[in-house]
Amino acid sequence: MDALTAIFGNEVKIKLLRLFLFNEAKPFFLKEIVARTKCNAAAVKKELNLLAKADLIRKKQVAKDIEIKKGKKLSVKRVNGAGFVFNEKFAYKDPLKNLLTVVSIQADESLAKRFSAVGKTKLVIAAGIFIQNWDSRVDLLIVGDELNMHKIEAIISNIEADIGKEISYSAFETPDFEYRLGIHDRLVRDILDYPHVTLLDRLGIEPQ
Repeated sequence: MDALTAIFGNEVKIKLLRLFLFNEAKPFFLKEIVARTKCNAAAVKKELNLLAKADLIRKKQVAKDIEIKKGKKLSVKRVNGAGFVFNEKFAYKDPLKNLLTVVSIQADESLAKRFSAVGKTKLVIAAGIFIQNWDSRVDLLIVGDELNMHKIEAIISNIEADIGKEISYSAFETPDFEYRLGIHDRLVRDILDYPHVTLLDRLGIEPQ
């Protein structure tokens, strides 16, 4: 059992806390919460009720555009109904957010290992949410050969479900990355020139 589960009781509650604390201004419908946390609907309902009683979230009528994917077609539908939103006046917002960030979002070797089977990975750099730099343009950079984008997207989706926040990431084949590096591409420089943690470097990008 990890530290957060021991403190807060169960994984569902932790995922909900992350979802609302890392998306403070966004309201969510129940179906969205279940989909994003990848948790059982009944368990989610139970924990939502407890968080509402604690005044950490509030139930409100919501009108928002929802993306609906059918096969390869993506459409947007306006949906109205009861939703949940973080209570901005919650007294312990900052301490709780800091705890969830420091304990649960680690930029370490285990993060890099998640991408070991997506191709011949050569470079993995973590930034943004993984190092508590909320203004970063990109959270994760992956470079390699014969990268399987479907596998990368699946791993990213699982990480997003774990931490409750969408991840901004870039994945490049090695020749494309090296070309961008050579022409001082803005996106690449925004990653390398600002705070980040290099988890894997088989390209010799970082100085030894």
